[in-house]
Amino acid sequence: MNDYTWLAQRFEAERSNLRAVAYRLLGRFDEVDDAVQETWLRLSGSDPSSIANLGAWLMTVIARVCLDMLRARRARREESLEASVTAPITSREDGIDPEEDAELADSVGLALLVVLNTLAPAERLAFVLHDIFSVPFDEIAPIVERSPTATRQLASRARRRVRGSAIGQDTDLASQRAVVDAFLAASREGSFDALLAVLDPDVVLRSDRAAVSRGAARELHGAQAVARVARAARLLLGRTRFAQPVLVDGTVGIVMTPQEGLLLLLCLTIRHDRIVAINVVADPVHLHQLHLVVLPD
Repeated sequence: MNDYTWLAQRFEAERSNLRAVAYRLLGRFDEVDDAVQETWLRLSGSDPSSIANLGAWLMTVIARVCLDMLRARRARREESLEASVTAPITSREDGIDPEEDAELADSVGLALLVVLNTLAPAERLAFVLHDIFSVPFDEIAPIVERSPTATRQLASRARRRVRGSAIGQDTDLASQRAVVDAFLAASREGSFDALLAVLDPDVVLRSDRAAVSRGAARELHGAQAVARVARAARLLLGRTRFAQPVLVDGTVGIVMTPQEGLLLLLCLTIRHDRIVAINVVADPVHLHQLHLVVLPD
């Protein structure tokens, strides 16, 4: 067996783990496989005798590849929402089982993915590698070009953001539905007072990149700020074919659909009959991974 064949076999054995790392770092399947392929290209052009621990070497390489991709994503001009919504979903030709993608998406969870997408690239990498994949900080530090202490601080900031999003959720679907209906009615009417009545005073609204215009805030805090956004969304509600409650991830959310295809999804966290968090998802890659059940009127 030559070196190339040995590397290829070892790489295939690590592929699933590499995809899991890349998905948590990038959050998009269309970029995950690009990152894995780039990692293979770097491995195939390397000297096997210089690699003492192949698993650790591959983890470092794919982390650096993903970090470069995250930084490039932040730097380049964001695609318009309209262009993203109409982008076709192509069939997979790389031998990856679609069920594997679905399982990987389910293992992360949409709410966590939205929170991860609000983190700076270095914060996201430090948190994902250390807290999810147990990579030591002294191994992460060279990747993010920080000291181990500074890298620990990056992960700590990210951890606080993630923990802050992990708020207890009311499990009674009927009561959730009542809150969602009240929120929709208040948004359609543009009633500021009615919106404040259904929002927790410390509510947090987070939006993915496809849901906000360039330069707009992706995270808002407080009932008044969120109510102003919801009241402004009254015009958007009027242009959509419908805005209707749906069941997503076992809880009630809101889907807003224009004339052609799914526009965006509001994932709501409800506690004590108040909305404490709203995650707005418009990325078509994420939306097409979801299984939504539209709830009857």
